[in-house]
Amino acid sequence: MKHINWKIHDIREQVAVIDGKKSPSMVITNARYLHSIYKDWVEGNIWILGERIVYAGPKMPPKMEGTEIVDAAGKTVVPGYIEPHVHPYQLYNPLTLADYAGQTGTTTFLSDNLTLFLSLKNEEAFRIMDALKERPFHFYWWMRYDSQTELLREHNLFTSASLMEWGERQDVLMGGELTAWPRLLAGDDQLLYWLQGTRAHHKKIETHLPGASSRTLARLKLFGADGDHEAMTVEEVEERILHGYAVTLRYSSIRPDLPDLLKGIVERKLKIFDHLMMTTDGATPSFYEKGLMDQCIQVALDAGVEPIDAYQMASYNIANYYDVTHSHGLIATGRFATLNILEDEYHPTPTDVLSKGVWLKRSNERVHTMEDIDWGDFKEFSMPVELTEDDFQFSMPFGIEMVNDVITKLYSTNLHTNEGTLSYDHDECYLMLVDREGKWRVNTLIKGFASSLQGFATSYSCTGDIILIGKDIHAMHQAFNEMKKMGGGIVLIDDHKVLASIPLTMGGYVSKQPVEEIIEQEKELKEALKERGFHHGDAIYTLLFLQSTHLPYIRVTQRGIFDVLKKRVLFPSVMR
Repeated sequence: MKHINWKIHDIREQVAVIDGKKSPSMVITNARYLHSIYKDWVEGNIWILGERIVYAGPKMPPKMEGTEIVDAAGKTVVPGYIEPHVHPYQLYNPLTLADYAGQTGTTTFLSDNLTLFLSLKNEEAFRIMDALKERPFHFYWWMRYDSQTELLREHNLFTSASLMEWGERQDVLMGGELTAWPRLLAGDDQLLYWLQGTRAHHKKIETHLPGASSRTLARLKLFGADGDHEAMTVEEVEERILHGYAVTLRYSSIRPDLPDLLKGIVERKLKIFDHLMMTTDGATPSFYEKGLMDQCIQVALDAGVEPIDAYQMASYNIANYYDVTHSHGLIATGRFATLNILEDEYHPTPTDVLSKGVWLKRSNERVHTMEDIDWGDFKEFSMPVELTEDDFQFSMPFGIEMVNDVITKLYSTNLHTNEGTLSYDHDECYLMLVDREGKWRVNTLIKGFASSLQGFATSYSCTGDIILIGKDIHAMHQAFNEMKKMGGGIVLIDDHKVLASIPLTMGGYVSKQPVEEIIEQEKELKEALKERGFHHGDAIYTLLFLQSTHLPYIRVTQRGIFDVLKKRVLFPSVMR
């Protein structure tokens, strides 16, 4: 069943515009616009009543009393851009991300539900999702099947009853991303049952299959997979297309693969653009300084992709794949009045943005600021836990070594760790994971994060538990206390002072501040970390993925230090 966007009264009024009994609220005249089914540029006029296009074609309305007339002569109009795979909790929150993204034309989001799912009861999560619908943006959602880590209470959270409630929502368009697929291969029928339920609700299933073999791709297709966004080479794109997958190409802060993938596709003259989409895959804030999907479209144009194909990958292809072309991705009768007006098709950052019939941007100027919503139980950070000297005990013969931003492995160490300070002559630091409720902790070492970092604390993590890193346990302790005093967030201590910080006062996970401000805070933090020896690409993702067991090889989790490949705890968490 399609989601009902308009009531009977609304539809009668929309038809009255066609019949000449009512004036449209807006008409965009002399429009050269992209018709996504013809795959061509069409000239005509776009009639709008409220948030819906009631007609697009050569005619003008019979009645135009009080109608706003927008002359688009010399401009190009395209559907609003859709981000099909967004993690809207990378320091920003869904509302601040939408407010920021709308200024560059991205007004529809298919969003990860994991933070809402882990933080809130379903009823409260759904209330927030419904509140977001009232803003001039379009939010749709995924439903996760697993936590991507080793939670102590995972089986109490991910239940058939809970997932069924998500699956019944019409604004939930997909299941996934499926990071727990090894469980399917190992014979987990509970997970397979959930996938079958997802298909029964006519939703897509998105996988997470980096480096997957042809055999694995085939097996996951039989399990019900529809799409994948993990192709890193043109050959991997071709392999997924061969098995009938829809392929989403990434341009993110840790996987900026899009330019090379598109150049390869163009060079090989692969006729697959109707089956491709693009995503920024939840990039961290500073990556968005140049925009969101408009940035992806520009990359496509620079790679030699035909303009219409470039725009389709960020609009119609996505809507078509998720079966929402009745509302999105097409400038035609009955769709949402969500449009981007461009200088021309070679400049994808719009001069004017209309979303649900509301102007967000006019003549390159912001004309709308997002009204906040009631976040309810997404409460301010509270952690009535005090760390003691006994918590800072490190006596392990091994630790976690960073291979890159997100891949970690086991390493042996001969360091003397009981003095409370480590030398700057090497890149090993103390690492602690502390339960937000103070019930347990994990103490180890991390190699490759920094060489001269005194103290660092963050409530931003995969699970919301607290990560402490540093060379000096007293500075780490100070960073922890400053993080609590700040109301959650990220704190870097140097010489007893807060050198850089990012307040994350919404549950300790995300910020209420505008994305523009978070970008500056993130850049300052990353520069401070770089000066102290962090040489990888994206420290924010490092923090997020230290606990993530969908990545190899060794992770620090609520259960303890965990070997992903062997699926066993190497060193258990310690009860406090």
